[in-house]
Amino acid sequence: MRKTERYPVKGANSLWHVYKTVPFLKVVKNFVVIQLARYTPFLGMKNWLYKTFLRMNVGDQTAFALMVMLDVMYPERIRVGKNTVIGYNTTILAHEYLIEEYRLGDVIIGNEVMIGANTTILPGVVIGDGAIVSAGTLVHKDVPAGSFVGGNPMQVIYSKSEMDERRESDDFFQKK
Repeated sequence: MRKTERYPVKGANSLWHVYKTVPFLKVVKNFVVIQLARYTPFLGMKNWLYKTFLRMNVGDQTAFALMVMLDVMYPERIRVGKNTVIGYNTTILAHEYLIEEYRLGDVIIGNEVMIGANTTILPGVVIGDGAIVSAGTLVHKDVPAGSFVGGNPMQVIYSKSEMDERRESDDFFQKK
């Protein structure tokens, strides 16, 4: 199960209560910064924008591809390790507004992680170091370090030990 904090609301659905949960001007600032970063091809500039204006923790040499959409409400709850690639048009959410409650959860993406294009990462998820997430995956639970996952719903395709075995056999065939 994802690690999220739950906040019940009364009356209208939780999205109607959005500006009771997050300041309007924060959302406007975050939206402008995220949109600017989505379209810039300069990786260093993206990371600087995320660290400086969104208070995100982003590791060195991390690459956010074009059109990555970060959580507009709570981007500071997203942490990305070093030397990680976030694929084109990926969405990373740290909140979800439901009918009777809203939920917040940190998203932690480890070091040297590869996330394929068009992936959606839900709040409260941890993606372990060295993991590979296939394109188009809905990441709705934690991803073990070193594993290869994919699909909707997400499933482990290869565990870390199976990935290590595949790498060793690939190395064997490449040496001949």
